[in-house]
Amino acid sequence: MTSSPLEPPTAPFLGERTILRVAVLTPVLGITASLVAVALHRWDWAEGLLLGAGLGWLNFHWLKRGVEAITSAAAAQAGVEKPRGASATYLAAAFRYVLIGLSVYVIFKYLHVPLASIVLGLCALAAAIIVASVWEVLQSAP
Repeated sequence: MTSSPLEPPTAPFLGERTILRVAVLTPVLGITASLVAVALHRWDWAEGLLLGAGLGWLNFHWLKRGVEAITSAAAAQAGVEKPRGASATYLAAAFRYVLIGLSVYVIFKYLHVPLASIVLGLCALAAAIIVASVWEVLQSAP
């Protein structure tokens, strides 16, 4: 029997910690905002904030997967004149926005959640990106 050599650990790419922070902070901010709405006895707003933050996190996850697919396809086809398979990735990226828009419509129409609360919940992603970016800047400052 031969043993396989251990592969060296892959070095983290630039910004990997920031991406992880955004993925963690988005639901944390959504849950926090939802708890504030519960404390104010606004159950419909709490539901909208929570669902919006969930959609924001899902959007971020799909965006991350799409970027990984595009970059890996570009690296694999670096010498090819006519790359293949990129159109499916671009279609999936466009479908992401359609699916989120449809989800917001269904939540608003059938669950009777205030539209503003869903939009503010979606903003949890933007807030998480800002917090994670500022954290990285402050950590890298001498």
